[in-house]
Amino acid sequence: MSTEHGVLPLTGCRVGVTAARKAEEQNALLARRGASVEWAPVLSVEPSKVDEEGLRRATEAVLAQDVDIFIATTGIGLRSWFRAAEQWGILDRLIGHLGGAEILARGPKSVGALRRAGLRELWSPESECFEDVLAHLRGRSLRGVRIVVQEHGQSLSTVANVLRRQGAEVEVVTVYRVEGPEDPGRVFGLVDLTAERKLDAVTFTSAPAAASFLETAAAMGRRDEVVAAFQADVIATCVGPVTAAALELWGVPTLQPDRSRLAAMVRALELELPLRRSGQSLVVAGSSLLLHGDVVHLDGVAIHLASAQHAVLAALAVNPGHVVSRRDLLGVLPSGQAASEHAVEMAVARLRAVIGTKLIQTVVKRGYRLAVA
Repeated sequence: MSTEHGVLPLTGCRVGVTAARKAEEQNALLARRGASVEWAPVLSVEPSKVDEEGLRRATEAVLAQDVDIFIATTGIGLRSWFRAAEQWGILDRLIGHLGGAEILARGPKSVGALRRAGLRELWSPESECFEDVLAHLRGRSLRGVRIVVQEHGQSLSTVANVLRRQGAEVEVVTVYRVEGPEDPGRVFGLVDLTAERKLDAVTFTSAPAAASFLETAAAMGRRDEVVAAFQADVIATCVGPVTAAALELWGVPTLQPDRSRLAAMVRALELELPLRRSGQSLVVAGSSLLLHGDVVHLDGVAIHLASAQHAVLAALAVNPGHVVSRRDLLGVLPSGQAASEHAVEMAVARLRAVIGTKLIQTVVKRGYRLAVA
């Protein structure tokens, strides 16, 4: 965990943590790596509250007719529903009723809850994204098909309406609702720190938490500032793609681990933050551009550059926004690739193909420049 000189990898880094569940574990993982942690749970420590009366009504409605497709969205939601049904004495009836349906599961946690109840999913997306579940159903005729959707902490009314447009009869089962923070003042403080770019990163471990954070920022009149901070100086770090989607909806680039696990998220941040601190960070044409060695991070996505591409970009970044002539760029190309100014044009064209055409501007008869403000 420590460097060869004994310095912890996140020493000097300030990280905001928004989690309510497993917060102590996450805070400890970050602190052991040297980070200073600002903890402000954006949801209640016990965020999931079951409306038993409403859930009982919804369950009876599900049992009243055959179910053609059942969509399971969260493990905690399924377990809470089945636990309530057991208390009412109708669990076996519910399991048997759902077992006759085509079962789709959003991700591994819902798959696990289904299998523990003796149910088996027919399909589940690798991405764990609900949008991919919808895409799976989009090409099918759903006219007259009865679909039951187990709702997670956020409303799925829009999803239900999309399925109804395809002709489906949709029953949404609301198991629990997510409750807001117990101490809003701490969340306000974390929003301020983010907007003012006084944090190096903010971590998110659930989509409702990410959405709530941006909603709080909007209520404070600071959402645009928060989004801009995430696009440039503050790393929005997410445990997985489902959480990230709630931020990416607003144009926020995210850092995610290969596996949707807390330790993997912290490890990704442990590797990324020192890299960003030692590199050169710029905002070009509205995108975050970080140069580090032969790697450029564009809106948080690492792109490996060929030697000529890297040489051109590094030369343009020395004095961002200023024009660099073709002759000067010819001088920085690797030996063997600098036969003529045509080589510069080819290197710029290939660089644009990798990072996009908007970041590098051609100044007629003079050269090229980065499109910084």
